[in-house]
Amino acid sequence: MIVADVNLVAQLILKLDRTETAQAVFRSAPEWVMPELWRHEFLNVLANYLRFDRVPAERLALAWQSANALFAESIRQPDMLLALKLAGERGASAYDAQYLALAQTLGLPLVTEDRKLRQAAPDLTLSMQEFIERNPQ
Repeated sequence: MIVADVNLVAQLILKLDRTETAQAVFRSAPEWVMPELWRHEFLNVLANYLRFDRVPAERLALAWQSANALFAESIRQPDMLLALKLAGERGASAYDAQYLALAQTLGLPLVTEDRKLRQAAPDLTLSMQEFIERNPQ
């Protein structure tokens, strides 16, 4: 089980440059937990693809449905006061701090490709590659 951020979800669902790596993470740890916030962030990712990359709305709608079906049971409520504390201590956004709060509370790694976040919280985060190396299939 891992805490996954929205970028990991996007890599898995949208068939991007690191999709194979995200799939390897999923095979190794198919249970992902995330704050409710992930859905709002993922919708924004899809909206950006619609606006800037001209990806057809139908394809993005399928991605939305697939992600929500796959992660229907993944939502966990983070301790918001802990998230606030972590945002201040780590210099992270309140959004990122929700993922960090889940990782800390649940004792799970937050798998993210966000370098700034990994630098701010190396004790709570792993890159996809680091996770795969530590959890071979």
